[in-house]
Amino acid sequence: MSNRLPAVSLAAVPGRRLRTLEVAEEIERRGFSGIYGPSLGDSLALCQAIAMRTRHIPFGTSITPIYLRNVNEFAHTASFIHEVSGGRFRFGIGVSHEPTLKRLGVAGGKPLADIRRFVTELRAAPRVGELPPVTLAALRGGMIRLAEEIAQGMVFANGARSHMAASLVNLSEAARSNDAFFIGNMIPTCISDDEAAAKAVNRRTLTSYAYLPNYRNYWKEAGYAAEMEGVEAAIEAGDRDGVAAALSDRWLADTTLFGSAAKVREGIEAWFDAGLKTPVIVPSSASGGQMQALQEFFSIW
Repeated sequence: MSNRLPAVSLAAVPGRRLRTLEVAEEIERRGFSGIYGPSLGDSLALCQAIAMRTRHIPFGTSITPIYLRNVNEFAHTASFIHEVSGGRFRFGIGVSHEPTLKRLGVAGGKPLADIRRFVTELRAAPRVGELPPVTLAALRGGMIRLAEEIAQGMVFANGARSHMAASLVNLSEAARSNDAFFIGNMIPTCISDDEAAAKAVNRRTLTSYAYLPNYRNYWKEAGYAAEMEGVEAAIEAGDRDGVAAALSDRWLADTTLFGSAAKVREGIEAWFDAGLKTPVIVPSSASGGQMQALQEFFSIW
């Protein structure tokens, strides 16, 4: 078995927050390469708690939407977590998605310009202290190039493995070979010997993303134009089942991991070989919730 262990995505939901911190300690004990929190819930609060409950594992936000707080407040919080964790924290930021922002009553803007402005203002915030490395949520070339210009890494979500080499040519060789430059991808993962059930779980997970134009444009670029055109036709017809049906098994196998323990381990190795430094596994279960999914994932190592 390879010694290259992935990172794990972790979110703290109401009623299970203390249990989530115990899981973070278990992730550290098991030697995984990091813990990264998605935008679900308050990932910065989770990171602050992880800083106090763990000792050596790297951790961070995989994406914190930049529009949800004042940049000065973000700067102080990020610096605090960075300091008390001994420099293990990584601040992952992004612009989120229009439906999320609309639900929260927040106005978005122009992603590249807004991210650039945010990072500039973050670093100019007064009386903050040392800031952590910044990682940009990215899918396509413009944001990938910006990550090298102004940040210390980038993270995809639901990227296509077959397209990773084409995406990473937007980075210089110096960035690709620099261990300090983070290159990650959040990968929906379902482990089950019932492969059809595991595929169904991942397809449900990604169906909501297929409604987002930025994801459809990325997946078209990655070679899935026919699938995305089918999705768009189904959306136009108001046919949610048709959206899911348009997402081919070929596409699903390129963007997620599913099936037996051996197949998932092989898939993680393939993601490393595709150029990722840090695959970030987002576990789901075909027969339970988040905690069961995590235990199923732990059991394969």
